[in-house]
Amino acid sequence: MLDYSQPIDRARPESPQQKSQAGFNVLELANLLWRRKIAIAAAALLGATLAVTVGKSLTPRYTATAQLYVDPRELQLVDRELTPRAQDVSGMSMVVESQARLITSNSVLLKVIQQAGLDKDPEFGGGGDGQSLMSSLLGLIGLQPRAPSAADNKEVQLAALEALNRHITIRKTEKSFIVDIEVWSTDPAKAAMLANTLTNAYLAESRNSQASAARRATNDLSGRLKELRERLRNAETTLATYKAQNNFVGTQDALISDQQLSASNQRLSAARAATMDAQARLDQIEASRRTAADAGAIPEALQSPTIANLRAQYADARKKYAEQAGELGPRHPALRQTEKQVEDLKRTISEEIDRFAQSAKNDLTRARDYEASLNRAMEAQKRQSLQLSQAAVRLRELEREADASRDVYQSFLKRSRETEEQETLNTSAARIIGEATVPQRRSFPPAMSMFAMIGFIFGALAASSWFAAAELLLVGAPAPAPANRERKPAPERTRTPEVLPAPEAPQPAQVSRLAEVAQDLPELVAPSLQPAMAEEPLIEKPLIARLQEADVIHTLGAILATGGGVDLTRLGWPTLRPGFPLTKLLNTWRDMRTAAARRAGDKAMPVIAIVGAGETSGRSVSALNFALAAARDGARVLMIDTDHQAHALSNKVSRPGKSEPSRLGWLSIGSKAAREIKTVNGISVLPVGESDAGKAADAIRKAIAQARAAGGYDLVILDGPAMPLSAGDRKLLDDTDVLVAVLPTSLDINDSLEEILTALGRAERKLVGVVLDELTPALQTRQRGRQYA
Repeated sequence: MLDYSQPIDRARPESPQQKSQAGFNVLELANLLWRRKIAIAAAALLGATLAVTVGKSLTPRYTATAQLYVDPRELQLVDRELTPRAQDVSGMSMVVESQARLITSNSVLLKVIQQAGLDKDPEFGGGGDGQSLMSSLLGLIGLQPRAPSAADNKEVQLAALEALNRHITIRKTEKSFIVDIEVWSTDPAKAAMLANTLTNAYLAESRNSQASAARRATNDLSGRLKELRERLRNAETTLATYKAQNNFVGTQDALISDQQLSASNQRLSAARAATMDAQARLDQIEASRRTAADAGAIPEALQSPTIANLRAQYADARKKYAEQAGELGPRHPALRQTEKQVEDLKRTISEEIDRFAQSAKNDLTRARDYEASLNRAMEAQKRQSLQLSQAAVRLRELEREADASRDVYQSFLKRSRETEEQETLNTSAARIIGEATVPQRRSFPPAMSMFAMIGFIFGALAASSWFAAAELLLVGAPAPAPANRERKPAPERTRTPEVLPAPEAPQPAQVSRLAEVAQDLPELVAPSLQPAMAEEPLIEKPLIARLQEADVIHTLGAILATGGGVDLTRLGWPTLRPGFPLTKLLNTWRDMRTAAARRAGDKAMPVIAIVGAGETSGRSVSALNFALAAARDGARVLMIDTDHQAHALSNKVSRPGKSEPSRLGWLSIGSKAAREIKTVNGISVLPVGESDAGKAADAIRKAIAQARAAGGYDLVILDGPAMPLSAGDRKLLDDTDVLVAVLPTSLDINDSLEEILTALGRAERKLVGVVLDELTPALQTRQRGRQYA
């Protein structure tokens, strides 16, 4: 007898078909492997034995390591180097890496092959003992072996070069200038010898390359010196010839013409001063003669001894005349004679003054003539200086050419001498800091214990995989929805109506949104936009999903609760079947969620609204199964009932004895009565809290924002809102990221879709999917021939 007060026992044994449907679990796999433990152990031991055998058959390798210190900062032996030195860390690291690549260059490896005789070593592709034995055999029968040609020797060298390249590994230690040179060989002594030979060959090649570079530079510079010397000689010859032709003669500081012009200018200034002095002296003498003043007062008279003597005699004569005039009468002969003597002395003084005036005139004439001659000479020198200034333009050009040629020649000459000396200098700072020693242990193959362990593990894994695959093949692959042979055949479902245009009138653009596809699946056709939306085309074509009886299982609601909380699969609604997840319905719903995440962009929690036409519960059933599918894929889902009219989901989860409000109590809609309800299915349900449409929409928007800020969910699914939409419902749809329409097949799906798109308006651009609900007719009839759980 069925006890409705107890939940269904989930631990009872399932039928073989149900086991195959659930898949191959871990417990069954462990039981299978335990049953086959002896065979698995034998296979593991066999694998270990084979691995050890393979390891013993491998040729051992011995690796010798030599350490080389490559310092990019070369020795500063001369002031200038041939190549610029690295200054920063990245540049020095590149230099070290380049030197590490130089170690394995062909020039270095060919020297190693020649020094070590690897072209005759069989390990490196040489003939070795085989060719010697062949030569001995041919010598016994009197035949001389053919001498190898140059092409043969070249081919042998290339083979040895390729083989040696494979035997060498260069490792550069991080953040250092240390380079490890590893060389392996089947002979440990040969490995050490090759490593040391390689390091020595690299150092020799580095020295030779530096000397070669210096030698090439010296040859190039020496070849240019002769040309530069000839160019300098021609430039200096041209300069000297031009100076001679244009009379550019002078000292190191200035030309003679410039010096003469400067001296002439000074002499002319002095002559002009002398002329002015002579003119002033003559004017003074003439002024003294014209006035009644004493003529002896002029400077020349005062300085002349003759005038001084005459004036003394004149003074004596005047004195004597004065004495006689007092003693003698005016007609006395002695008085007349003294008077005549005074007149004669006065006339003599005047004549002497006239001679001074004539001398001043002569000095003035001479000074003027000298000044005129200097002016003429000055003008000639000016004309000559102007000509020389015009010719100096070309002179300076020739001097610059000569100076440039001289500088280049001197620079090349000095650099040539420096590079010539650098040929014998070794500026490289690379040195060997650790010579390779004969290795005592082989580097390959590893220890036989490692081979045994690997073979043991692989043998056990191979045997376990074989038995697991054989068991799966014997049991059979799980099917997505196997048919139950003991179940009565389900009655034929209600036929999905064909979507065809009416023949009487042309179908509107918005109505013809579905078209026939393969079989009997109606598919949505991209609708033409309304006139206001013509410039905003739909981003992508909506996806089509069919919710069929084969995808769900029916439960007995309200009597089979598990006791651990609300179970959304026990609400009395058809829910998804447990089993293989790769079904067409689930894959399509995954694509819808992916489209929602893509539309959401950088939002951490996409919001999906499930909308539908009519007053049936098909929309809520589809929304519930959509949430269960997301939770099955590991998503944390928050499901909100936004149908404030019917609130079918809220009635299901909020009945007494079924609902368990969240202990956190942080998420609610409007009142405390409509708090978040945790379920055992990994889905949280937020029931309707307000009867008013506007208040309910605002409360839901706040709850979504609160949940997004808290970050506790991966996805929000809205059950609704119901049609027709209110103003608050439109605001709510504006906050959603995508829309999914549920179309019951019991109604005309074209009309239903047209009704939904008309109600959505501009929000129809968010439509990413359509669910064709084929369960709605069955919900309105008697449940016959269905499987219950």
